[in-house]
Amino acid sequence: MARLTKKQKEAHSKIDRNKLYSLDEASALVKEITNVKFDASVDIAVRLGVDPRKANQMVRGVVTLPHGTGKEVKVLALVTPDKEAEAKEAGADYVGLDEYLDKIKGGWTDVDVIITMPSVMGKLGPLGRILGPRGLMPNPKTGTVTMDVAKAVTDVKGGKIDFKVDKTGIVHAAIGKSSFSAEKIAGNAKELIDTLNKLKPAAAKGVYMKSIYLSSTMSPSVPLDPKAV
Repeated sequence: MARLTKKQKEAHSKIDRNKLYSLDEASALVKEITNVKFDASVDIAVRLGVDPRKANQMVRGVVTLPHGTGKEVKVLALVTPDKEAEAKEAGADYVGLDEYLDKIKGGWTDVDVIITMPSVMGKLGPLGRILGPRGLMPNPKTGTVTMDVAKAVTDVKGGKIDFKVDKTGIVHAAIGKSSFSAEKIAGNAKELIDTLNKLKPAAAKGVYMKSIYLSSTMSPSVPLDPKAV
């Protein structure tokens, strides 16, 4: 096991492992124990009492974080010419269609989100092997396949994220930056947790939210009290 640095030991010493923290306490503590020299990402991990192998217990969705993600999101709008101006005005970083499809075929994926229209999805099908593994394939369920391109771009730029429970039953999401105030971190976390509660599958039995942890880049995790949130 790798030895902890002095700063890492100090961070660990500030967390009471016999305590489950409130959301406000955890948000403040994550800021306190973050000691990297860059604006670290703040992440949440929620372990759900579901079996994601069963279709009726799959949990996925979208949430718009009230204080944004703190990250500059690069958006590609794959749209027909009549929608290009709309996408550009909404703030899309790249706008077009065939030229970008060709770039993607060549391996270019330097974007965070791709937004497109229903009529264009047929052209994206063959690119699934490139976009799928990178989480870039547009999906109507996450609002990235729509005729209202401007709203989709605005939402993504404003802090809309999509999430999906992994095969171990955990939802991971980046909910802000360490430069955020503790109140903003808590507000974003609460929005995601509330959304997960609303998405509880009817087939899920027993305890739904088993554990919740907050952490930042390279920091130890802070355990939350699921009952308190």
